[in-house]
Amino acid sequence: MKTVLFDLDGTLLPMDQDEFVNGYFGYLVRKMEPRGYEGRALIKAIWGGTAAMVRNDGTGTNEDAFWRFFTGVYGESARDDIVLFEDFYANDFQKAKAFCGYTPKAAETIRLVKALGGRTALATNPLFPAVATESRIRWAGLEPEDFELYTTYENIGWCKPNLDYYREILRRLDAAPEESIMVGNDAGEDLVAAELGMKVFWLTDCAINKVGAREEDWPHGGFDELMDWLRGELR
Repeated sequence: MKTVLFDLDGTLLPMDQDEFVNGYFGYLVRKMEPRGYEGRALIKAIWGGTAAMVRNDGTGTNEDAFWRFFTGVYGESARDDIVLFEDFYANDFQKAKAFCGYTPKAAETIRLVKALGGRTALATNPLFPAVATESRIRWAGLEPEDFELYTTYENIGWCKPNLDYYREILRRLDAAPEESIMVGNDAGEDLVAAELGMKVFWLTDCAINKVGAREEDWPHGGFDELMDWLRGELR
């Protein structure tokens, strides 16, 4: 049985990443400024915490890495505001759906994999808490239960493009790399799974290519091409 890992942002959930991040940060600043967080400093601290998660080596969760950095900036008392951040992601963050697109072909692709006997997991870069990840899954027309596993900042201690991130997902799924596929839009974060022996498909509808990858070197295209390719791989 083949296992297919899917990225989320820019893959199952179409988006311009910069537009989404800027819009989402705008809502976050408006939520947190009354608590005393100056907007530019808060965004700088969020990016610093994000970098700390990307550097994480699995010794703790990404949540641990983020809050270790964040409290290094604002002090341990900032942990008192975790409840405010949680409220933000449960409520205000939902407005950020406006910065995302939608395609019914995302859910169609997941159904196809299952109809062909494959397994599905969501390998979205685990920089968000579960409540935000689950929301974005639903914005894509799916449900968290559609995946055997989805990564969040609470449940894993690595990020893309660290190969240990992919190794840990495969370990949890008890899936061999040569029997697994990674589908994603970011050449630098998703195509690296091929280094483990996984097959990869570069979904180019919202492609990010900061590493100079060449389309002709990879199976690539939009959802129609992806589904055709999967039919061949999963039969």
